[in-house]
Amino acid sequence: MKISIVGAGIMGLSCAWALARLGHEVAVFEQGPIPNPLGSSHDAHRLIRFAYGGQVGYMRMVAEAYALWDLVWADLGETLYRATGTLVLSRGEQRWGRESAAALAADGQAVETLDPGMLERRFPLLLADPETRAFLHPGGGVLLADRILSALARHLGRLGVGLHSATPVGRVDFDLGHAILADGTRIDADLVVVAAGPWIARLVPGLAARVTPSRQVLAYLEPPAALAQAWAAMPMLLEIDEDSGFYAVPPVAGTGLKLGDHRFSRDGDPDRDRLADPAEAAALLALAGTRLRDGAHYRLANLKTCFYTVESQEKFIVEPVGRAGWIMSPCSGHGFKFGPLLGHAVACAIDGGEAGGIASWAAGEVG
Repeated sequence: MKISIVGAGIMGLSCAWALARLGHEVAVFEQGPIPNPLGSSHDAHRLIRFAYGGQVGYMRMVAEAYALWDLVWADLGETLYRATGTLVLSRGEQRWGRESAAALAADGQAVETLDPGMLERRFPLLLADPETRAFLHPGGGVLLADRILSALARHLGRLGVGLHSATPVGRVDFDLGHAILADGTRIDADLVVVAAGPWIARLVPGLAARVTPSRQVLAYLEPPAALAQAWAAMPMLLEIDEDSGFYAVPPVAGTGLKLGDHRFSRDGDPDRDRLADPAEAAALLALAGTRLRDGAHYRLANLKTCFYTVESQEKFIVEPVGRAGWIMSPCSGHGFKFGPLLGHAVACAIDGGEAGGIASWAAGEVG
């Protein structure tokens, strides 16, 4: 079968990888370079972790995701992942951490609870107040995102997949399987898959009511010299609640210490709003500053922006459209870890001609 894929982020490249393994003729079209620095997938790291609050379906999918990543590493001939473990913090009545610990324990996974004193003794670069709750889970780690995208693109080239950079698509026909380029050229295929990140609603107008582009700020920090060694051995750090929170990614494999705002802006134009304001960095540092010992001595090394697409319940939208189309919109910043798993699932559905319950499964619906 001849298949066109629009978008060369982790979803588009993973779907192309899985389809090529099944023997299909695949072409990928990307509006910018491959990898595209403006894409949602593009940065030094992305996290894979089992802690998922009350979203039990996604927690259970993580083991499946690891299995598919192992298949990717085998094909690439290198493992672009570093295990770190996961440290989850919360305060008072915040639910996300409490629900994560309960779901993991109910699933039979090891969870080590830490009181404030234990937390500071175990991780002396952190601060805890009397209301702090914490747990440590041994699973989870860092996916080296930029390196993965580059390695996947090289591998796809070797497989004969057509990679068309700087080739924007203007519209798609999901009934005929056509992709019409911005210059009017029609790309005929048996089927078209759209995995266009924060631009997806421009190609699939019906999604505009379901997903919203969201501009996020990322800060790369240089910790005080006395804490550099401790940070290199740290687990990923998550303090998340429904309307607040941050995450910290330890420096692994030559990357920097990254701090991210988990609050969704649900605002911005992915083509224009790319410059980060120092005031945004100050707000992000203030958000995490109450957790970092000697927080005032951390130096801002770099400030970046990234665009996600946000679905109201942070669910993925992966579903067939028309007679010859699919859309893949893994929303809300937690899709990278599931790239090969979702790409493989869509490829198998296309290959077998049966979508089954893929939409509800991808949405994390238990059962």
